[in-house]
Amino acid sequence: MLMLLAISLPTPWVVLGGIAFVLMALYLLGGILGPLPDYRITGAEELPANDSEEFLNLLESLVDAKVNRTGKLEVLTNGDHFYPAVLQSIRKAGRSVNIEAYIFHRGEIGRQYVEALAERARAGVKVNLTIDAFGSTGSRGAFLRPLLEAGGRVARYNGVKWYRLLGLDNRTHRELVVVDGKVGFIGGAGVADQWYKQTKKDPRWRDTLVRVEGEAVANLQATFAENWLDSRGEVLVGEDYFPRIECPEQTTALVINSTRTAGGSTRARVLFQLLLASARESISITTPYFLPDKSLMRELCSAVERGVHVRVLVPGRKSDHLLTRSTSRGGYGKLLEAGAEVYEYRPSMIHAKVLCVDGRWAVVGSTNFDNRSFGINDEVNLAVRDEAFTKRLLADTEADLRQAQRVSLQDWRHRPVTERATELIGWVFERQQ
Repeated sequence: MLMLLAISLPTPWVVLGGIAFVLMALYLLGGILGPLPDYRITGAEELPANDSEEFLNLLESLVDAKVNRTGKLEVLTNGDHFYPAVLQSIRKAGRSVNIEAYIFHRGEIGRQYVEALAERARAGVKVNLTIDAFGSTGSRGAFLRPLLEAGGRVARYNGVKWYRLLGLDNRTHRELVVVDGKVGFIGGAGVADQWYKQTKKDPRWRDTLVRVEGEAVANLQATFAENWLDSRGEVLVGEDYFPRIECPEQTTALVINSTRTAGGSTRARVLFQLLLASARESISITTPYFLPDKSLMRELCSAVERGVHVRVLVPGRKSDHLLTRSTSRGGYGKLLEAGAEVYEYRPSMIHAKVLCVDGRWAVVGSTNFDNRSFGINDEVNLAVRDEAFTKRLLADTEADLRQAQRVSLQDWRHRPVTERATELIGWVFERQQ
């Protein structure tokens, strides 16, 4: 015998539930189909030259970041260089180690990090680790237990909670390490074996980190402290975290941390747009995900029109997100027609996030050239006006370009129908990539 169970709900609850469902659906559709930001620089013709103090003052004000005048910067190319450098600094820590990471995964290099952090925690060093609740989902249980048992502390950024569901899309995409408040590391690489070693199927990822000393380290520490506060409700203060910093080397550097505002804008987006608009000679972009919105595409094409040499380096067929790559390729047309150069890196997945402008400005950090980085995630970037530093990064770019395939306008126009089909699918998800 079939029995039917009827449940009767009060009308007000049904109405409220219906309203909640409609609002949630509208919110999700707005994120997928809503308009992307359309940024324009008013009075762009009056923008000061980017080697002037006037431009520096303008940038400092608009991105709300302090200009640091001292610093020692070292470019670390690929995991065989940056992982040993980070681990060496951790093992020498005497007061504190703070790490914020979108990706902190189980594996060989993850184990080395946990062992080094646990050893320092047992020695009385304050060890704090903030990992993204989604990006590092698998980092639980036995993997982190040695660190926790040694006295280290772990925070998970923006986990699933009913009262934060509408903000669940916001992730910390920052990848940074600060040791004793005096040495920092910033770049695009997390802690995972794809950056550490190659396998039979997948070559090691190409990426860049920068080792930082000097005044900017305090700004990196403050960036870590922001999401530690959000996750743990604790304000970090004291000499263990913010010691007096003395550095004789001269440079000009800003740490720009960004998070989505009520209007959907971020300081990272303002930084990139200002630097692109200021270019008079060259723009070099290396990014794993190249999905510029209309206003950024307009900025790049405008740069080409005024005689700027624009080149973009992105992943080739070894991209870790083939749908994103396909969508990205679909947008090459306007750039190629304008006269910009687009290259696809062949040996492996290229994950470095580097912008160089006019051979004097360089930006290294966690921001991709897409809407998720510019409008949704928490990000952090180091912007430097220093010709020697920029030259060092451009040397890596030149080496990468020698292993890349240039995409011609003719090739792009004759790309296969199968690729065009996936571009249409990717368009729907473009805002989330």
